[in-house]
Amino acid sequence: MARHAQPKAPRLAVLWKAGLGVTAAGAAVLGAGAAAQAAPAVPLPVDSLTRTDAAAAGEGALTGVAHGVGPLTRLQLDPLANTGVDPLANGLGTQVSDFKPVGTNLVTDHVTKGGAVADLPVAGPLTQSLLP
Repeated sequence: MARHAQPKAPRLAVLWKAGLGVTAAGAAVLGAGAAAQAAPAVPLPVDSLTRTDAAAAGEGALTGVAHGVGPLTRLQLDPLANTGVDPLANGLGTQVSDFKPVGTNLVTDHVTKGGAVADLPVAGPLTQSLLP
């Protein structure tokens, strides 16, 4: 290949690579120095592990999970609810003689009207009793 046809390395890329190398070397040197100056770890006494209150720890974990999951019970279940393209909004019903009409809307209305888990007939009271 002729000398004039060889690709030339851009100077900015070379400087960039050199800068990254210097930065990595500096971080390694300074990081090792900082680790060498760290205070020695104080060992935990073994009997401090036996004094852990498991009931309080469990209650704290349950409270954290409940407050993290609790708002999820108010989210709308069907993202297409109250729109013209909601496939769950289609209902089927029938009436026999003089009896009251029966249809699928009795089951799906809670979801298709923009309801959340807390609004469902069976799951709603369960989630309200388990979560705040």
